[in-house]
Amino acid sequence: MKPFRFSPALLRTSRLDIADILILLVLLCLVYIGVRISIHAPAVITGPDISLSFTALPWYALLSVGRMFIAYLLSLAFTLAYGYVAARNRTAEKVMMPLLDVLQSIPILSFLPVVLLSLTVILPQNIAAELAAVVLIFTSQAWNMTYSFFQSVSTVPHELREAAAIFRLGSWLRFRKLELPFSALGLVWNSMMSWAGGWFFLMASEIFSVGSRDFRLPGIGAYLQTAASAGNVHAVIAGVAALILTIVLLDQLLWRPILCWAEKFKIEMVAGETTPQSAVRDLLSRSWIITRFKSGIATPWMEWIDSHVTREGTAGAEPLSEAGGSKTSRLLWLLGAMAGIIGLFGIYQIVLMLRILRSEDWITIGLGTLATLLRVGAALIIALAWTVPLGVAIGTNRRMAGILQPIVQVAASIPATALFPVIVMILVRMPGGLNIAAVTLMLLGTQWYLLFNVIAGTAAIPQDLRDTTALLGLSSRDRWRNLILPSLFPYLITGAITACGGAWNASIVAEHAQFGGRTIATPGIGSLIARATGSGNYPLLLASTLALILTVVTINRLFWRRLYKIAEKKYRME
Repeated sequence: MKPFRFSPALLRTSRLDIADILILLVLLCLVYIGVRISIHAPAVITGPDISLSFTALPWYALLSVGRMFIAYLLSLAFTLAYGYVAARNRTAEKVMMPLLDVLQSIPILSFLPVVLLSLTVILPQNIAAELAAVVLIFTSQAWNMTYSFFQSVSTVPHELREAAAIFRLGSWLRFRKLELPFSALGLVWNSMMSWAGGWFFLMASEIFSVGSRDFRLPGIGAYLQTAASAGNVHAVIAGVAALILTIVLLDQLLWRPILCWAEKFKIEMVAGETTPQSAVRDLLSRSWIITRFKSGIATPWMEWIDSHVTREGTAGAEPLSEAGGSKTSRLLWLLGAMAGIIGLFGIYQIVLMLRILRSEDWITIGLGTLATLLRVGAALIIALAWTVPLGVAIGTNRRMAGILQPIVQVAASIPATALFPVIVMILVRMPGGLNIAAVTLMLLGTQWYLLFNVIAGTAAIPQDLRDTTALLGLSSRDRWRNLILPSLFPYLITGAITACGGAWNASIVAEHAQFGGRTIATPGIGSLIARATGSGNYPLLLASTLALILTVVTINRLFWRRLYKIAEKKYRME
């Protein structure tokens, strides 16, 4: 691993390839189809009655956690399948990673009204709202997990790959015995971040409405909104307390035991001075039922899968790591041609819809995109300034981690939208108050992506390397330059990409808020999307959403993807 040096080469851009163009064309077509379908949605939709009784809170909490759990299982399955194929097949990577860039760049909060209105045309209202909520949470959880898994599989040390080749491990055993364990620690931390970030979008989906169409869902988010609208302070306090209690219980009963378990997959020559502890994990490890289940069911079942998959995979198939044969190339060209035809048709239809916009509308969209870009950049810089030192401190000090990890988990899980009315009330009367409030909300919604990735990257640094730097007597500056920053670089890029995507998403609620019976807005692309949604101005909604997607995808491909390649090739643990 080389020392970290900043160079202008890091900022040198790469080109947009044909895969990006085709993916964008298809996406534009899908956006247009969704907008056209949503026009025919019912004019009036009535939401459920939300009880403010304290006894309803356990049931609402269970409903919210259930939606989160279903979305997380879908996200985990997507992560393992998508990230593995993209990391092991270079031909597939040329299409899959640009597609992932596009997917994580989509401002899903701007698509939520389109998705909901489209689903209500073909499905009953309650099913459409539940499905849209799960999709929204999935899109908030899947991308950073997939980036983390892809980065881990791509940076497996060469000596470990050589060992797997010497032991003649097939694709399945190499995945289960090497690549999945190597990525476990980062995947667990990003799962925690995904779950925490999912609360933000869960609350948004449970309280969503478009004009006279009420898409609310019974849950903690709807409970908090109803209590705040009714001015019931006691119910608001009870709802926040229930949310915090739910988060703490999940941290102690689920995530901390899993994190302690994942520590055994760290690559190091010597054990760390201290290891994370979990009373729940210790209790489960001594459980007779768990022991019998593992020895009598789980282990034999996994051995059967290993032998069956290994036997089926010995037919002489081409390894997945190779670039792919002529059949794969022909299939990709065929899919590309189909995508191009569909995309061109979509472009034609989009132009027909957008031609009614005036030149003033396009100028407003351009200036709004620039304003939001500046806010996103400011939020990212502020987040980097404090998450890197704190994350390194937590990742290197187990005692501090034991104290601060639950606090960070709770703080990250509290939806920023729940705090936004308080922030607006405090800052709105100050000069530039709503601009500051918008940046603050973006920061609250994105800083945790960076912090959790920094903690994961620091925790993954082998103890022997830490001991070596201590024996060499390196200064704090040299230790950061030669060990900490190079080790963190891949995790920082992963966190920064997902944090920026979260900031663009948060702009839709940060730049346009309803507070105290009035609407408060600041110029920005998120404000335009929110305004177009509320007024039913579908051409403006389509144009603003497309401008946002094109901006974010271009930045990702011309800046972040190059840094991702540098992290994969130069700053991998060897």
